Amino acid sequence: MSSPVANAISPLGTAVLRGVRPLGGTPVDVVVADGTIAEISPAAAGTLPGYRLDGMILLPGFVDLHTHLREPGAEEAETIASGTRAAAAGGYTDVFAMANTDPVTDTPQRVTAITGIAASTAACRVHPVAAITRGLAGQQLTPMTELIDHGVRMFSDDGKCVDDAALLREALGIAARHGVLVAQHAQHGQLAGDGQINAGPAAQRTGLAPWPAVAEETIVARDAILAAEAGAALHVCHVSTAGTVEIIRWAKAQGWRVTAEVTPHHLLLTDELAALQDTRYKVNPPLRRDADVAALREAVLDGTIDAVATDHAPHTTASKNRPWCSAPFGMSGLETALPVLAHVLTETGALDWEKVAELLAFGPARIAGITTSALRAGDPATFCLVDPNAAQTVDPARHHSNSANTPFQGMRLPTRVIATAIDGHLTHSTDAFDETKQV
Repeated sequence: MSSPVANAISPLGTAVLRGVRPLGGTPVDVVVADGTIAEISPAAAGTLPGYRLDGMILLPGFVDLHTHLREPGAEEAETIASGTRAAAAGGYTDVFAMANTDPVTDTPQRVTAITGIAASTAACRVHPVAAITRGLAGQQLTPMTELIDHGVRMFSDDGKCVDDAALLREALGIAARHGVLVAQHAQHGQLAGDGQINAGPAAQRTGLAPWPAVAEETIVARDAILAAEAGAALHVCHVSTAGTVEIIRWAKAQGWRVTAEVTPHHLLLTDELAALQDTRYKVNPPLRRDADVAALREAVLDGTIDAVATDHAPHTTASKNRPWCSAPFGMSGLETALPVLAHVLTETGALDWEKVAELLAFGPARIAGITTSALRAGDPATFCLVDPNAAQTVDPARHHSNSANTPFQGMRLPTRVIATAIDGHLTHSTDAFDETKQV
């Protein structure tokens, strides 16, 4: 059986994952054969080769709606090969690659170029996101219909906001007619201005230009109304404020097709860290107040926020080592998303593996309109295995990404992905997984 991705490690063949806990439930034996989950039973045939994985959590392969792979144009920070290796190490089987490459992914030819590179170098499935506007300039729509014909399912100018309401309204109309998704980076240009840090005490202490929450909230409110008029699906990228949460909650109460994501870093870190002016904490949108973090966590728990997305934004060490105002925005996050989310859910009272699967796999797949394994007999053997008791100290030197700009460096976080597979082929494995193999 041929590999579903270029950089798979090896096929599992016919094997038993013994003692695993699907979605954190009761331990079972899971038989993998011919790329599918062939059987789930209390005790599979003892003569089959397999892995002794007592207590390991079996989860569906994660889907990241928001990844920056940098290729083409900034390969010194990340490539499709290195970024997807990082994704596989984080439990991801699918990533949606944002369009702010160089050149911008705004033509069918550039979509084809990315899928071609991925076909020969990737360690997970790569779904190109096309720009809403040509060159991300916010002036003219891309040829959306042609891009859809070339397989594009999501459009975003992420990194920039489509400020022009009429232009976005037109894009939403096209998206509605073709059943695809518009994902907005909500940042009103005039209100955000040259903002560098969340408006409030942290900005006042540092003297850095303030970035008000209303710059995000006004765009989300406007776009929700425009999407409702068009009957379109609108996805709100990297929600960061309590006010945005309330707007999304209101829009959903109207029955509108609005979904939202939050990043792991916005669930854990605050603007008090940004006030240290360590550029590892410089991100767009900025880290916000304690009250915003609390509101985001509540929204994750009650379903107002549908997905956790990494906004993996790798940068070179040299660029991040510049003074705050000249350093780029962004944090790497594919390899730390699960442990940070596990840490957050533990802090909120309970680590619920079904909730983890919803936020990192089922929810994102549903939003993007792709399928993922439900971990049932007959489903693809596309999954990740998690050791719930393996705490780790974050060390970017051990990461697969080309870039080390993680805000979590040195933090002790729970859980570790020990293996990832797509259609029965391992795309990532650790010594901890390999040592469980039984002949």
